[in-house]
Amino acid sequence: MRKEHVGEHVDVVVVGSGFGGSVTACRLAAEGLSVVVLERGRAYPPRSFPRSPAEMGKAFWDPAEQLYGLYDVWSFDGCDSVTASGLGGGSLIYANVLLRKDEHWFVQDGPDGSRPWPVTRADLDPHYDAVEKMLAPTPYPFDRPAYAHTPKTIAMRDAAMELGLDWQLPPLAIRFAAQPGAEPGLSVPIADPAYGNLHGVQRLTCRLCGECDLGCNDGAKNSLDHTYLSAASHHGADLRTLHEVRGVRQGMRGGYAVDYVRHDDEPGTGTISCDRLVLAAGTFGTTRLLLRNRDALPGLSATLGDGFSGNGDLLTFLLRAKDRSRTREIDASHGPVITSAIRLADHLDDPQESGRGAYIEDGGYPGFVDWLADATDVRHNVVRAARFVIDRIWARLTGDSSMSAEVARLFREGELSASSLPLLGMGRDVPTGRMSLRDGELDVRWNVEDSAEHVDRLRAAMGRIADVLGGELSGLPAGLGKRLVTAHPLGGAAMGRHAGEGVCDPYGEVFGHPGLYIADGAAMPGPVGPNPSLTIAALADRMSTRMLENRPARPTAVAAPVPTSLSFEEEMSGFVVPGAVDPMSIEDSPDAGRLSFGLTIHIDDVTTFLAEPEHLARAEGWVLAPCCADRHPVERGWFNLFMRGATPGGREMRYRLWYTDAEGHARTLAGWKDVHDGPITGMWRDTTTLYAHLLDGHVPPDEAAVATAAARLRIGPRALAATLGSFRTEGPHGAAALAGFGRFFIGQLWDVYGPG
Repeated sequence: MRKEHVGEHVDVVVVGSGFGGSVTACRLAAEGLSVVVLERGRAYPPRSFPRSPAEMGKAFWDPAEQLYGLYDVWSFDGCDSVTASGLGGGSLIYANVLLRKDEHWFVQDGPDGSRPWPVTRADLDPHYDAVEKMLAPTPYPFDRPAYAHTPKTIAMRDAAMELGLDWQLPPLAIRFAAQPGAEPGLSVPIADPAYGNLHGVQRLTCRLCGECDLGCNDGAKNSLDHTYLSAASHHGADLRTLHEVRGVRQGMRGGYAVDYVRHDDEPGTGTISCDRLVLAAGTFGTTRLLLRNRDALPGLSATLGDGFSGNGDLLTFLLRAKDRSRTREIDASHGPVITSAIRLADHLDDPQESGRGAYIEDGGYPGFVDWLADATDVRHNVVRAARFVIDRIWARLTGDSSMSAEVARLFREGELSASSLPLLGMGRDVPTGRMSLRDGELDVRWNVEDSAEHVDRLRAAMGRIADVLGGELSGLPAGLGKRLVTAHPLGGAAMGRHAGEGVCDPYGEVFGHPGLYIADGAAMPGPVGPNPSLTIAALADRMSTRMLENRPARPTAVAAPVPTSLSFEEEMSGFVVPGAVDPMSIEDSPDAGRLSFGLTIHIDDVTTFLAEPEHLARAEGWVLAPCCADRHPVERGWFNLFMRGATPGGREMRYRLWYTDAEGHARTLAGWKDVHDGPITGMWRDTTTLYAHLLDGHVPPDEAAVATAAARLRIGPRALAATLGSFRTEGPHGAAALAGFGRFFIGQLWDVYGPG
């Protein structure tokens, strides 16, 4: 991965690489825009997904615990969810189903009634077509000999026929054949498309192993890294993995700035600016970013956080299916995770229907789960063990020395795993969940009772399927029955017709923030109904079309001048007194603690900097406060050089630094150097002494806040010499830019301290 440089600016930054982010990156890069994708997780080529217990122990996402793995497990009051962290987002661990949102289901239900979505099926159909062309979904090839004897598919078909329900083989983003139109085959090498393969690793067709949700080690899934992201890279998009975005804000001169931390081989922090910013970090990730950066994006809709939905997800288990008196083979581990679906009609489809629409899909899992399932079947294990003991006693009495048959009987029944099937339900629940921050972390408040009608109908239909197949229906373990467990979290930054109805418009652009877009599940104004991936991708494709239609015209005759940037370093240290108010009057005392910082000041364009009255630059670096044993990074920093001061003719050098202390509390250091009229002998003291307040929270410039401490810091002669030697420029005319900066600096001091 490339290393960022000072003042980096691109046309578009995309945060996240799931269905919304990858589609957007590909579409915009293909039209010549400079695109950077910031993905917090790593890339997963085929054969790199975890399988062993040791690998799985490192496969979860929690940077605070030095874990940078694939699975991010969220747990809230009343709601649990698993999302993905990796190049390709949720496509790495989803079940491949690409169903369009039903035409009549574009309705947003709520406690105050219902209203249409701000987009329709007709709006999305061309974009559904475009996404399907890229992801090339195909139904499970149930009509081919190698696939026709898939027991779980047969069981779902038989149950649907018996109950008069709509059964289908949904489109799956899986390669069953080496190339489109070829005959399906197991573990056949897949031909790379024209845009190539960003991993450079051979892909193989599906071998029916049931490992889709753990990550496909064969590369059979048409996941986003093999499709849209490979194409985006081919068109010049810069895909940066292990770059986690922590802050987004309006740029100093338009556009947006994005702050991130790196978890790769070059750990640290960085900032990149862009003309347009696309948030596609997933429902939880995008909503959390907006909530955490609300002060930096003034005017966000008051609906931010509203409308959370689990897309009606309900997981149950069909256990011990029987065909007459014999065990019915279902073998959930054979085939892809999902092969077929039963659709429950909605009252919006037909007035004769009385419930909310839903889908029930067969589930699957890897073969090793069969062993785990049978190991938990205590009742049958006891019977088998007792029989084995009796057989061995009889063998001793009869002199039979062969144990093969007895040992085989310990394994060959496997009744629980052979006759059981996860049933995955989803549909039109009521999006009344609320997302907010609690102690700086995302919190979701969800009451499953609001969707009791949907859940009851779905569970009843699953119960009828279990009855037809001679099995029993089991829900979640005791204590989890009232919790939502979802693989499809939606909402939180929903689209609407205006800011009173949603955070973004029907094209994903955030109200009041031109150029800021939302392109993931957070923008959904309610449940999709079927698996939402295709709809999220189609909305992103529609959004991309609008972005390209409205992009600023590029100059053709005269290229814009390349700016010259300048940077320098500064370290200061001193003391801080808790509870003190006036830093100019405090004295060093036993109550004082040590306070220091090290900064790099970045001026992106020296010419513009000198012309602006605020002379604003960026500050990056670290703060070491008494409460912190270690240096803490500056998450966002402002530096103003020689602004008009409080005294006539005076100037101030202002510093404002945001950081987070060791206890996770947001803090602000707000300081100033007071350059005021007086004898020239005072110039050294004024330009090397910083007076500061410490504030609770991340307080923006010019916003009042109560100080919790006062501080005074100084820069010594050696540190000042180091600062003078640290000046660097980048871009054309560096010497002229440095000279201009020097003339400005000396000129300001002359205005203050010179005669007259």
